Amino acid sequence: MSTATVLAIVIPVLVVLAGVLLIGASRRRQTDAAVGTLSRQTRKADRGPVIDDAGQVTGKEVEQAAAVARSTELEPATPAPPAPYVPPDEEQVGVNRRQFLNRSIIAFTGLGATAFGASALAFVWPRAGGGFGSKIRVGPVDDIKSQVQASGGFLYNAAGKMWITEYPADALEKARSVYSPAEMAGLEAGLIASYQVCPHLGCRVPECQTSQWFECPCHGSRYNRVGERRAGPAPRGMDHFAMSVDGGVFTVDTGAIVEGAPIGTDTTSQQPEGPSCLGGSTHSE
Repeated sequence: MSTATVLAIVIPVLVVLAGVLLIGASRRRQTDAAVGTLSRQTRKADRGPVIDDAGQVTGKEVEQAAAVARSTELEPATPAPPAPYVPPDEEQVGVNRRQFLNRSIIAFTGLGATAFGASALAFVWPRAGGGFGSKIRVGPVDDIKSQVQASGGFLYNAAGKMWITEYPADALEKARSVYSPAEMAGLEAGLIASYQVCPHLGCRVPECQTSQWFECPCHGSRYNRVGERRAGPAPRGMDHFAMSVDGGVFTVDTGAIVEGAPIGTDTTSQQPEGPSCLGGSTHSE
């Protein structure tokens, strides 16, 4: 690089630096003129003692006097004797958290087991107050027969979940070889109580007024008027209840269910008396 080129670079830089210095000095003078500057004597006087009417006092002496005044105003505290130890009352303190949780778990477990046991006993124990699962006094035999005839051959008892129909007297000889003694007491009085549940899959079996049979709407099982299975997938006839007659009063024990007669049982030889409510053929198997 030639000397002329170096000079051409250095000279402008020097000129710029000189301008910056001049501008800074000018601003400093303007600031001092506007704010003012303390003289050396003023600054020396500020570092000296403070003079008032009482004489010459230094700042250190003022602070010492204030500390002395504070120390004379405060009195040392007298330590109090320690309070005597009183053991806590166990009844007021109670049990801890773990004891509370353990006792709660045991209590809830006991309550649950008690409730389950009571429910199980209530389910299997016959009820003395009437209703399903207990002995139901339906009424006088002659009145029941009149109600059956007035209902088109089928009398439904909601409390016992049963159908009550008439049993023909001329079928008793066949019945004695099929039905149990618990059922024969009602059959000999001319009545039979059938459980409303289909033995196939547990559907409620309604009556069919046109065919005068019981016809299950779920899978088409059919039973004659006394509950003997005549068609369909049911494995046996409709179940019956234990029956008794005392003083002319017909009583049904809904807590004693007797399985229905086996397939092929037909003690009454009753044929369908009209069209089926389910449609299709009404012929028995």
